[in-house]
Amino acid sequence: MTTGPVAASRSKTRGVVLNLIRAGRTVSRVELAANSGLTPPTITQVVRELMEYGLVVEVGRGTSTGGKPPTLLQLNPQARYSVGVLFERNICVVVITDLAGRPVARTSFHGTELLPPEQALPLVASRVEALLGTAGVERDKVLGVGLVSYGPQDRRAGVLLSPQPTAVWLGYPIAPKLSELLGMPVMLDNDAAAAAIGEYWLGAVEQGSTYGCVYMASGIGGAVVSAGEVYRGSSSNSVEIGHISIDLNGEECSCGNFGCLENYAGPSAVIRQAFATDGLARRLGLDPLGIDCLADFALIAAAAADDPTARELIERSARHLAVGAVTMATLFDLDLIVLAGSSFAAAGPTFRSLIEREVQRRCFARRAHPVRVVQSVSGSDAAAIGGAVLVLQSELAILDPPRPA
Repeated sequence: MTTGPVAASRSKTRGVVLNLIRAGRTVSRVELAANSGLTPPTITQVVRELMEYGLVVEVGRGTSTGGKPPTLLQLNPQARYSVGVLFERNICVVVITDLAGRPVARTSFHGTELLPPEQALPLVASRVEALLGTAGVERDKVLGVGLVSYGPQDRRAGVLLSPQPTAVWLGYPIAPKLSELLGMPVMLDNDAAAAAIGEYWLGAVEQGSTYGCVYMASGIGGAVVSAGEVYRGSSSNSVEIGHISIDLNGEECSCGNFGCLENYAGPSAVIRQAFATDGLARRLGLDPLGIDCLADFALIAAAAADDPTARELIERSARHLAVGAVTMATLFDLDLIVLAGSSFAAAGPTFRSLIEREVQRRCFARRAHPVRVVQSVSGSDAAAIGGAVLVLQSELAILDPPRPA
């Protein structure tokens, strides 16, 4: 791996061009020069290098504007792959994506929530290895692994700063240990940030737009993306809307704040409310031990179609979440909010309609522009796919790859 300033600059330039080709699907060298600000000779040289590496191919001619028809370029999706791993409290999801960010293989499994790191991470590594084998993906074509999880976290060190799923995970170097087990680079990132950037790469949002993501699995998170870049803040622990206070007299949260949104609208809160409602938990078959909150929340969401009491709990959660969505849209002047995560996959239409109604009614900039609310195109796999996409977007994808023989 070359680390000198000249090589780093060349790698960065290649990364810019590679991302423009990916975003444009099919583009010419002339369009690349216009969109990147690079000179035509630089574009010619960079494209030649990307083609030598097998990352980009020519795919015919475009429409002439008076001179010679331009040659069109596309990614070679099978040239490289990346892996995304969602490490949730109740479930792990592993996906493999090609160079274009499209999923090619997927698996999910339970069983890590009560295990210590020394047992859980080898299980995760074995499932990654098995999926690569099943998909027929060669290891030397895999750029790395995007490991996404809840916050807070030290993204640079690859360390979780939360006592979840259990206290032994607090301060544990989860990314370095998984990297050691797999023998490939592992990047740690926030699940909501990953879900948000995944939507951009999969073409669900317009290039250049400023949009937010409300992410709900077992907890609630948020992220903001502008022109394809995640807003990071000072430590990449930004836009945690699950931990904004909606009741200054509310109970203390494990994060240290009081009256946090997650304690009113999150799946665990909805399940607590179900157990506090006479007969509802028993009628729906909820687990009294509360081991798998995602499964119990899905039961409540499914029952909401026919059970008025269950529906009231889901709608109450949606109304509280709307407070967080309005706050996020007002702070960042968003034009779109994406609802992502497994809990929205279970009850998305109800949440979407109620949240959009409140956002359009209460958002500060509503007279300047509309704010749409949509469900993720990736469903419950949004964060895992986004984790793989973050690897493709990172320096791992733009440093000098080995030249073909």
